[in-house]
Amino acid sequence: MLNKRPLTASLAVGYKIIKPVVSGLLQITLVVLALFWLLNSGAEAMNYRWQWYRIPQYLWFVEDGEWFPAELLEGLSITLKISAVSLFFTLLLGLTTALLRMSDSIVGRGLARSYIELIRNTPLLVQIYLLYFVFGPVLGLERFTTAVLALSLFQGAYTAEIFRAGLNSIARGQFEASHSLGLSHIDSYRFVILPQMIRRILPPLTNETVSLVKNSSIVSIMAIFDLTTEGRNIVADTAMPFEVWFTVAGIYLSVTLVLSGFAAWLEHKMNVPT
Repeated sequence: MLNKRPLTASLAVGYKIIKPVVSGLLQITLVVLALFWLLNSGAEAMNYRWQWYRIPQYLWFVEDGEWFPAELLEGLSITLKISAVSLFFTLLLGLTTALLRMSDSIVGRGLARSYIELIRNTPLLVQIYLLYFVFGPVLGLERFTTAVLALSLFQGAYTAEIFRAGLNSIARGQFEASHSLGLSHIDSYRFVILPQMIRRILPPLTNETVSLVKNSSIVSIMAIFDLTTEGRNIVADTAMPFEVWFTVAGIYLSVTLVLSGFAAWLEHKMNVPT
């Protein structure tokens, strides 16, 4: 007779894997249906007529057989550009501030601590107003530069503490071992310390990146034609607040989900424990 035990065991393992997936999909489906019913009921109570068929024209259009981005996708490109440039300076500023806080210089530690406490204890919106209406005109900063500066300063303060926690988690023996091998101070950080630190701080660093993308919507107050500004202009022209803002929210969600997925893949490749 055939041995049915391995087949039964395989089916049991497959059931254990499939069951949570099916359960999760079912729960998501129920939540989506409940949300759809709630929104539709609210719209009917307000006598609001959905006009989703008009949304694609604000995403793209076709001219002479070629596809071109419309207002929302053009705004998305500005948002991604601001976020990418701000992320670079955020990481640079955060690492520099963390190193200053851990340095032997009293002045360096004082400056780093003052910067972190000042930024973390004031609202981002107030900082943007100060940079745009006060310091921007004095320094001759353009709106794009002001937006990047505001986001970099704000996120850099939080990122600095993440970097500092990551550096403090590295055993002192790692520093001593790299020095005993004849590595310079810079090479010790470059080849020994920073690679280990990145592995440990990748999850919170991903959260800061996602937060940076979401906070970029606030720079719309400076009349930068990012995704949020374009959405507001379309609402003013079409009187379709629900469709437009749900679309804008969906675009932001898609971007942040892609970032989170990339970070999860990077964690897996680097064998970062979750």
